[in-house]
Amino acid sequence: MYIAVDFDGTIVEEAYPKIGKPIPFAIEALKRLQREDNHQIILWTVREGKYLQEAVDYCAQQGLQFYAVNKNYPEETGPSARKLTADVFIDDRSVGGLPDWGMIYKMIKAGGKNLYNFESIMMHDADEDNIRRRNSKKNFFLRLGEAIEQRKGYRY
Repeated sequence: MYIAVDFDGTIVEEAYPKIGKPIPFAIEALKRLQREDNHQIILWTVREGKYLQEAVDYCAQQGLQFYAVNKNYPEETGPSARKLTADVFIDDRSVGGLPDWGMIYKMIKAGGKNLYNFESIMMHDADEDNIRRRNSKKNFFLRLGEAIEQRKGYRY
């Protein structure tokens, strides 16, 4: 699977143009996905020039090498790809926000492409208290569905 991942706010905390603090489990999750399942990781970021190189170098120092950077494949030439042909995009600005990296890892390991399976994957591994703590990070549509069902007077 080709996985496009943002840098600022996704792998590290937002601090552009500086490198922010590492987001827990981000680099380790990506390295494990590469190592265990041979997923191709593409760095997909608005960073350019020296700021882009700093991000690539930072990840390399942590042991994360990318299949490609701001392009679909290593040999692609010309300007940065405006649209990648990745199977999955991981970005802090996605609808519903960025789940924690443990959830992202489990979702991709379970097949990854269908976000509607996200909650069932996590419920399998978490007790009710953990689910309640995660509610602020849940996908917007999952929270909306829960709110509608609670108004009807039942929960699934």
